[in-house]
Amino acid sequence: MKSYLVIGLGRFGSEVSRRLCELGCEVLAVDNSSELVQHISPDVTHAVVADARDKDVLRALGARNFDCAIVAIGGSLGDSVLATLNVKELGIPKVVCKAHDETHRQVLLKLGADQVVIPEQENAARLAKSLSSHNVLDYIELSADYGIIEVPAPNSWVGKSLKELNVRAKLGVNILAVKCDGEINVSPGADYQIASKDIMVVLGDTLALEKVQKL
Repeated sequence: MKSYLVIGLGRFGSEVSRRLCELGCEVLAVDNSSELVQHISPDVTHAVVADARDKDVLRALGARNFDCAIVAIGGSLGDSVLATLNVKELGIPKVVCKAHDETHRQVLLKLGADQVVIPEQENAARLAKSLSSHNVLDYIELSADYGIIEVPAPNSWVGKSLKELNVRAKLGVNILAVKCDGEINVSPGADYQIASKDIMVVLGDTLALEKVQKL
């Protein structure tokens, strides 16, 4: 089970926290507002009132043991920068940050954030879905039940043609495209043989896409 530390429980941070928990992840949600923490508490693994600007506080919470930190502080650039520096210095393997605009984004990237999103441009549910799976490179939510994922070709698919795999009948998904070495093959033919470096662009409902991720 992947574990996430979410700092900042505004609309974006709260939505990411909830969606990650729905996807079976462990989530520690942190904010300095007791009201926001109380509101999110039933929907996450743990929720605490804490000041993420204080590195000792984050250390006491066991921040370094989490797989990923999501800094979703919205009100203050300074607070966002301090929290980002703290989680980086504590050695959390992946740090994802929320930014107000492109300038804020560039600042956070220079501080070492692995990924910076601007909420108006990035859907929280999409972010949660892509973060929660070890092999999903990207996720686009089309509706509550359908989406598109990009995943490395499963080992069991390599060397086989799309006709042999017959994924539409067996798994209930459609292969929209195949990416390899910067090239995109849209709607590959039935005789297309999958290579180990291929990235599969797959359309399907939630359950079917989960089956593909487990291959």
